[in-house]
Amino acid sequence: MTEPTDTTTAFEKTPGWLDWYADPSRPRYRMPAGAVDAHCHVFGPGHEFPFAPERKYTPCDASKDQLYALRDHLGFARNVVVQATCHGADNSAMADALKASKGTARGVATIRPDISEGELRELHAAGVRGVRFNFVKRLVDASPRQALLDVVERIAPYGWHVVLYFEAPDLPDLRDFFLSIPVPLVIDHMGRPDVTKDPEGPEFEAFLDFLRARPDTWCKVTCPERLTVDGPLALDGEQLAYRDVVPFARRVVEEFPDRVLWGTDWPHPNLRSHMPDDGLLVDFIPHIATTPELRRKLLVDNPMRLYWPEER
Repeated sequence: MTEPTDTTTAFEKTPGWLDWYADPSRPRYRMPAGAVDAHCHVFGPGHEFPFAPERKYTPCDASKDQLYALRDHLGFARNVVVQATCHGADNSAMADALKASKGTARGVATIRPDISEGELRELHAAGVRGVRFNFVKRLVDASPRQALLDVVERIAPYGWHVVLYFEAPDLPDLRDFFLSIPVPLVIDHMGRPDVTKDPEGPEFEAFLDFLRARPDTWCKVTCPERLTVDGPLALDGEQLAYRDVVPFARRVVEEFPDRVLWGTDWPHPNLRSHMPDDGLLVDFIPHIATTPELRRKLLVDNPMRLYWPEER
């Protein structure tokens, strides 16, 4: 893959945050035909798509060409490109990536309630099928809940869904609001559980109860590199990445096999401890979806039903 671009003449990357892994291994796990990377991003390039003035971090560039090169290297056929918080509500870079994909990518946008109807139509035509609400305080400032519901009212006629990003300790305060949102929901990264706790314990059980509350709530069993405490390799040296996250993800996949999604989260923003090898991330999949049927649902059937229903 092409190395991350040095654009420090245009902006300064947030100190301590790592660049994405430029030489990923070839996965040992061979994905089924038509597999979808259902959670990834593009950043810039900054000289073409400037970052938002209100951003809380500045990444390195991670272009659509680099993303699609990774797609081919790992063996995916399609992508779902999620708007990055560093671009705010300017969806230009994400929409540009969708248009360049020739129908093999869909998108999740960030929008404001005052977006024009023309802009919504343009985003839908480009391939956007959802909006993301971010509740992670270190990444974004909180939006008033009424403003978020106003966004939902704007997107509902297009059949879009809402992607929710939050951390496990905040779910009790947010649960009722989330359940009041009158469009399908997609939960990022299993609600960021604390993997030092018991996957059968009350905190993760509360998250599963939240998923049980509505049949139109989906869950991404993604980002073990963010959730892990043990790190990328098992203590015995075997090439099993992120072993401490496996029991949490496996519980979700086995209870909700028709409502789970998986993605790389490339280019892995805001990481300081280590930058994952995306090939090893793919090799994580058979440990959380343990049969060919579960893996096909996770990687093909479910994302196609949610993002390309017209092709089903």
